[in-house]
Amino acid sequence: MVRPYPSRRRSLTRQLAALPTAKPTLPRLRLVWMVLLVSCGLLSINLVRLQVFQAADLLTRAKQQQTTLLKPFTPRRSVVDRNGNAIAIDEQVYTVFVHPRYFDKKTNQEVANLIAPLVDQNPTELQKKFDASKTGIKLVEQLEENTAQRIKDLRIDGIDFIPSSRRVYPQQDLLANIIGYVDLDQKSQGGIETTYEHLLKPLEKSVRLNKTGSGSILPEGVPNGFVHQDDQHLQLTIDSRMQRAVQEIVDRQVATFKAKRGLVIVMDCDDGSILSMVNSPTFDPNEYWKVKDLSALKNWGLTDLYEPGSTFKPINVAIALEAGTVKLSDQFYDSGTIVVGGWPINNSDNAARGSLSLTDVMRYSSNVGMVRIAQTMKPAVYYSWLERVGMAQFTGIDLPFEAQGYLKSRHTYMTSPIEAATTAFGQGFSITPIQLAKLHSMLANGGKMVTPHVVKGLYDSQGRPFWQPKQSLPKQIFSPKNTKAILRMMEAVVDTGTGKAAQVAGFRVAGKTGTAQKAAEGGGGYSASRYITSFVGIFPVDNPRYVVLSVLDEPQGQAYGGTTAAPIVSEVIKVVAAIEQVPPSKPDP
Repeated sequence: MVRPYPSRRRSLTRQLAALPTAKPTLPRLRLVWMVLLVSCGLLSINLVRLQVFQAADLLTRAKQQQTTLLKPFTPRRSVVDRNGNAIAIDEQVYTVFVHPRYFDKKTNQEVANLIAPLVDQNPTELQKKFDASKTGIKLVEQLEENTAQRIKDLRIDGIDFIPSSRRVYPQQDLLANIIGYVDLDQKSQGGIETTYEHLLKPLEKSVRLNKTGSGSILPEGVPNGFVHQDDQHLQLTIDSRMQRAVQEIVDRQVATFKAKRGLVIVMDCDDGSILSMVNSPTFDPNEYWKVKDLSALKNWGLTDLYEPGSTFKPINVAIALEAGTVKLSDQFYDSGTIVVGGWPINNSDNAARGSLSLTDVMRYSSNVGMVRIAQTMKPAVYYSWLERVGMAQFTGIDLPFEAQGYLKSRHTYMTSPIEAATTAFGQGFSITPIQLAKLHSMLANGGKMVTPHVVKGLYDSQGRPFWQPKQSLPKQIFSPKNTKAILRMMEAVVDTGTGKAAQVAGFRVAGKTGTAQKAAEGGGGYSASRYITSFVGIFPVDNPRYVVLSVLDEPQGQAYGGTTAAPIVSEVIKVVAAIEQVPPSKPDP
């Protein structure tokens, strides 16, 4: 190997050292520094913008990307009758979406043939849907869980099941007008479902949970009980067995007299609890959308006003006794017709019976006798008592859409004598059937005003109460002495008067018939052919406990309260006595 000579190596070094070196110019340095300063300034400005001015917005966006806000799943609580029989429950259902693009091992036709029988669809039409779109086909909504499982068992790729809940009413139409219903959008519509929404579907606070970049929920941070389930249920005072038996009775009588509709209310006079409330016709809350006549959706026992007619006469007798203007021994002359303020008032049978006792006035349902009783009171006194017993007020029942009773003004009563006269036999004012039942409960329980209600409380599966409604204390309105005397008068109505059809072997029954003309359509007087008939019964007289009210709207033919409504009460009393195990009445001492 030839190595360079040392002298030649030193010569090369000296030559390199002799080359001129480039020195940075001042303008170039200034440019570099300017670029650096501007860059730092822009970075600082952007940092301030991000950390100060946009910090809150960026933090919110970060939370949105990293977390999600979810509400705990809380099934709607069930509703049961007083014996624990299910009336309303929640069940899980599915909305099914199909994505044909993922049918890896099966053709559209094969999938359609497998699924169609399970969802009650035509296979050919179903295949056309699959051929028309590759993804996102809504197959069916509200699919029951067992059917969804059968589809899952087919193990077909490309089918999604989105869970949701559906309200189910196992008793179908039995308590529809009491319970109401929940629609497909999970919104309550009437009845208990609306009144007690806060107990049936408690409001749950949303919980923020962490999620991955793909959107999956991370299990960390999920609170215990996020999927909330409890065994609490809302219990009613209604007895389903009684309700079913009464429903059959009312339906049969409505059909017999070709009535527009019928109603029965069974009420415990001691505490105001409703044991049965039947509307005919009614509807199935599971298929509420099939109702053709929307009036069937309402509970007209508390939503509709009517003139009670002669069923209000016992209340008027009680008012007169309490006002001290009549005595039990008084007699009243029934001339068959009486003229008040230029208006003639007749008895319904046009009979003139002469001198009548209070019991006879009630027994024969004498309009003239009742007018004479009302005339013993000054109009101002009479009106004050009507207000005191709750006329023109709400009953306070725990169901929605209750109508307020209608009573003309005090001035009208003071200046028009005919108003007090027509009120004496139950016309010229309006109340709801539930208000009439409430009024008669005062006669049954010794004069105390109680609040009608259908809910007993919120209980768990062991029967332990978690919540119970606070009922107002009963208010003493009539004296026990007077109410007991009126029950005797009403018992005479059933024994030998207009209410004989309400008799029940082995039981002492008090009652009162009512046959009231309906207001003429378009206003102005009363219809000559349209009536509403009713009967209110109280039993057993020796130990009053139950008020039974039946009402028929526009029965056809020779229809009176004693022939149409009283037989209903007789049959219902037999049902109530059997279910409640009421012992036979003791003879009057």
